[in-house]
Amino acid sequence: MTKDATPGSTVHMAIQGYEGSFHQEAANQFFKKNVTVECCDTFKEVIAAAKDPGRTNGCVMAIENSIAGSILPNYNLLQGSDLKIVGEVYMQINQNLLVNPDVELEDIKEVHSHTMALQQCYEYLDQFRWKLVDADDTALSARHIAQHKARHIAAIASKLAAELYGLKIIAPKIQTLKNNYTRFLVLRRKEDLATAVEGDKASINFHTDHSKGSLAKVLSIISKEEVNLTKLQSFPIPGSQFRYQFHADMEFEQIRDFEKVMDKVKPVTTGLKVYGIYKRGSWK
Repeated sequence: MTKDATPGSTVHMAIQGYEGSFHQEAANQFFKKNVTVECCDTFKEVIAAAKDPGRTNGCVMAIENSIAGSILPNYNLLQGSDLKIVGEVYMQINQNLLVNPDVELEDIKEVHSHTMALQQCYEYLDQFRWKLVDADDTALSARHIAQHKARHIAAIASKLAAELYGLKIIAPKIQTLKNNYTRFLVLRRKEDLATAVEGDKASINFHTDHSKGSLAKVLSIISKEEVNLTKLQSFPIPGSQFRYQFHADMEFEQIRDFEKVMDKVKPVTTGLKVYGIYKRGSWK
């Protein structure tokens, strides 16, 4: 699918992982299921697909997790992409134990999933003497046991993966830490977008001349205006000797409040880029 889609029509978005992954769940949540996905092995490939109008309308990419923190390589990919943020999704990551329909708990001898998913479920898995096998992707492990009609192998994956591959959730929400959320960004090509006329959140990148108090000047300006700084993340500037750039997220009531801050911040920075103005995501 190429070019920008009309409201309510289906868009085609790049994601990291396979069909049934949490990235696809996030895409479904944002676009209310009016979306198809281009599955990519790496986030670098996701960005390449999102930039190509012959392949996709954009991408959905994880950017931070409430337990593991920021996904720093993805901030670097965002910085170099020239893509615009048009939305965000906060999604609770529920890990489920999936089996084929005729399999019961006592039949399981192995559990397959991505290593991070396995680690998130150790408290539950430690009750059993199952062999734990690392896989490249949670959804891929679900697809594997479905295709092979495995009777003694379970997978840890999403509810969507169970639905797509006809699997049974034999044990839901088995992750140790239940309050586990991932924030996903929805990115589109800037040439496909109109000027933002509504929104209450924005993301920017900036750097200063690194003179004494230069960062404090920026933060002071933000603190005095009608915006709320919700995130500040530093990154090394490639090729520099320990100089840093900063990613900032801000929330506000009116776009003009954000624009006023940018007018004041720009003169005290040596580089300023607005990634996008969009509606803040809700926690469900």
